[in-house]
Amino acid sequence: MSRRITRTLVAASVVVGLGCASACAGGDDKDKKAARTSAAGQSADGSKEKAKGKDGDGAEAEDKGQAKGSSKDSSVAPDTDEPLTRAQLKKAALATGDVKGYKVEGAGSADLQGASSPAGPAKCQPVADMFLFTTDPVSRTSLSRGVTAKDETSASVTTLALLSYGSGEAEDVLAGLRKATGECTAYRYVGYKYSGVKALADPKLGDESVAFRLVASIEGAEVPAAYTVVRDGSTLVAFSSMNMLDADEVEVPAELVEAQLAKLKKTTA
Repeated sequence: MSRRITRTLVAASVVVGLGCASACAGGDDKDKKAARTSAAGQSADGSKEKAKGKDGDGAEAEDKGQAKGSSKDSSVAPDTDEPLTRAQLKKAALATGDVKGYKVEGAGSADLQGASSPAGPAKCQPVADMFLFTTDPVSRTSLSRGVTAKDETSASVTTLALLSYGSGEAEDVLAGLRKATGECTAYRYVGYKYSGVKALADPKLGDESVAFRLVASIEGAEVPAAYTVVRDGSTLVAFSSMNMLDADEVEVPAELVEAQLAKLKKTTA
């Protein structure tokens, strides 16, 4: 099987898995979801309101505290603990041309970021949530992008997410994720199995960072995945890379992480 075909299969498997996970997550108890998502301005059914933008992106509704009564220009650098707006995240996100050899597009189904569903065992919840770029506490606003190598022989598919939080929330998310990757080895999440969860060496990026690997069993396919999550102030930069051919070599491209952090810094400076 060619690498080009395999990359297509990886993308298809991920889209199916993400789509099912988000749909299944939508069936949880509404009161529980409302309590977990109220800080992010999400609706009671756990889904973020979106409007179709000109660029085809699913533009999430801004946090009410940002959308109403705010006279601040989105291009003005925010305070360290102030959540970045959707406009600021879009400006800071990688685009095609920012990193040589890579194409960046809207992530489609990977941009769903639905409400969380219970993982079993519970100690794996932060890892399970990160598969959909969902967190507890939930982000105030967010966006994601799909990244592929222009070299079509590459079987790697990468997704990045920028997640904006209130004061202290991003630190809480990283602390929970770090603890979970040290304790969790395998879990079930909305009907799918995940195994081989393993904490990787801290990449020591941004203000703090976490890296880990796992293997997702999606629609009969075994999909190895690597994650790198970096905190920059009140914003998390999260990357996942999946590869069905080179399981032992799957990793988040360092050049993508470095470029995204640099652009975020430059944009919000």
